[in-house]
Amino acid sequence: MSRIFFTFLLLSSVLRAQETDTIKSSRYLEDQIYIGFSIATLIKIPNEVVQNGFSNSFEIGFIKDFPFTERGNFALGIGLGYGRNTYFQNIKIEKIGAVTEFQTVVTDNFKNNKFSVHSVELPFEIRWRTSTISKYKFWRIYVGTKVSYVFTSNAKFKEIGSTIKIKKIPEINKLQFGLRLAAGYGTWNFNFYYGLTDLFSNASLNETTPLRARDFRIGLIFYIL
Repeated sequence: MSRIFFTFLLLSSVLRAQETDTIKSSRYLEDQIYIGFSIATLIKIPNEVVQNGFSNSFEIGFIKDFPFTERGNFALGIGLGYGRNTYFQNIKIEKIGAVTEFQTVVTDNFKNNKFSVHSVELPFEIRWRTSTISKYKFWRIYVGTKVSYVFTSNAKFKEIGSTIKIKKIPEINKLQFGLRLAAGYGTWNFNFYYGLTDLFSNASLNETTPLRARDFRIGLIFYIL
């Protein structure tokens, strides 16, 4: 009788352990590495500013996934990444001594004009998806915010016979903040970003107009487990 009771206890312990392992294995992590490509647009800009060329954005990073549910389809994502945004427009940025000047020029009078910012990015997302532990194609909606710290910036103005290059534009806001949304199915996911802070701080256009500009991006983002 004692042997039967001992065997019953042993089997019960094994079954409980197997059940616990099954529950643990159902908690999976998803979409941790991301790569995004977007078209960038300057918004809330002065009337004198004209955008031209292909303004674009590139981002890459890692997001730690914290599931709220056993199924894993509702989670919190906190990440760290790198972003590079390049804007083509008609603002000529030039250093005159210790002063940075921002002048608008006629688009026919130059060959190429752009400025770029390079940032460390901190995305924060609430994540909903229809995934399971064995389902690799699913619907997803990720919404949240992104904080970016600009660690360097540069500008290049090229016209016939001369090229002006500057680095570390002091009027660029070091700290950027915006809203973020990613949604799609499987490989193809749309990516939206709406900037809530100005790209420039204490900058004057043509020495008279405050230079205001924010960032709006739309593109594709790809996730890798």
